Amino acid sequence: MKYFRLLIGIGAIALTACTRTISTASVPTISSSPIIPKSNPEASSPAATIPKVAPLLTPSITPLSPTQIGDYQVINELKQPQFMAQSRDVFKTAHLPNTKVKFNAADLLVVLTSTRKYFIDRLDSDADLQREGILGTQGVTVTDILKTLDFMVLSLQQDIKAKRSIRLQDPKFLNTNFRSIQWTAFNPTVTDEKRVRMTKYAVFTHPGSHTPTKEFNAGLYALKSGTDIEAIRLKYTKQDVLKNIYEPKGKEFGAVEPLAYLDRAGLESALMEGTILIKFTDGTSAFFNVDRNNNIPFVKGLDPTEQQRYWYFKPVNAIKGYGGSIDTKISLKPGVTFAGDVLNIGLGRIVVTENLISGKPQLHMGIIADTGGAFLPNLHQLDFLAGVFNSKADFTAYTRQLPEYTKAYILVKR
Repeated sequence: MKYFRLLIGIGAIALTACTRTISTASVPTISSSPIIPKSNPEASSPAATIPKVAPLLTPSITPLSPTQIGDYQVINELKQPQFMAQSRDVFKTAHLPNTKVKFNAADLLVVLTSTRKYFIDRLDSDADLQREGILGTQGVTVTDILKTLDFMVLSLQQDIKAKRSIRLQDPKFLNTNFRSIQWTAFNPTVTDEKRVRMTKYAVFTHPGSHTPTKEFNAGLYALKSGTDIEAIRLKYTKQDVLKNIYEPKGKEFGAVEPLAYLDRAGLESALMEGTILIKFTDGTSAFFNVDRNNNIPFVKGLDPTEQQRYWYFKPVNAIKGYGGSIDTKISLKPGVTFAGDVLNIGLGRIVVTENLISGKPQLHMGIIADTGGAFLPNLHQLDFLAGVFNSKADFTAYTRQLPEYTKAYILVKR
């Protein structure tokens, strides 16, 4: 599964409180007119005693909030209901502008192929892949997503092999062969921004050591075969691990395999980004990627250093995204990869972004092949994999050129 991310210029997203939802079809109609008692025929008689009766009041009606109305139940990482969304306010049929779509064809093919393989290998065992999500209200099925991936992979393979123009960059080809569904951002806590927020994440290089030192004393560990892996990974928080329980004098020494040691900033970066390139003091370097965590949810709004979630890592030879284990995770490429809400929007959804540059629309294509705690639930944001950077300053300078919000479309094979 995905890792967490560095969000540029904006803090963490507030998590909407879990609410039991009410369908608009089941809401009774209650008149707001005052209730007036019928006249008493004896009221005109002087001899009649008129009892004092408390006035009848109109029942108090509490309006339904937007988070209680809709035709789709949005769930969080634990599959618990969070709020309702009205699908017609999120998606509508659209048409791509007549502008060439930009992307690196070879890189997109890598991510498309890896995502397609994950679907084929894991569809029966990963229940989240079987979710249609909110796009199901638009008639989009999991079969449609597979058809989309199949068609795009084949088209790219043919065009690259033939060394001809890439058809998936031609808006006429796309509008002919795909449904274009415009995505309007839906955030129950912020209602005035309809464009999709586009944050950015990256892989960073950090110095580290193969053994603990005074400077590098925060451990990156792998779950160890031959031990009760599930018991170990679910037992301890990040704060427990930072107390050196896995080190020689710790109570769980030998239970996991130490991979590397970083300073605290390097560890937090690794946990946030999910993949890290460590340059060791002996001159070697290696990629490491998150494998499995301790099943403690990420708490939005809490400082990263205070979080209880801890990830165990494994060495990898590429940037990795969504997947149940390190051996099955999707291989990612910068520039064509988005992280998003794989439970409610869906894994493998093809996204085209549109932004105005000098008054002219520019289109860019990528695929949702990654996720994270900030995106479960999240119907208003994507996280763009920007690249591999030596420093946060380099990353910031690069991403400053990129838009913070974007018009977005999802493509589905006709």
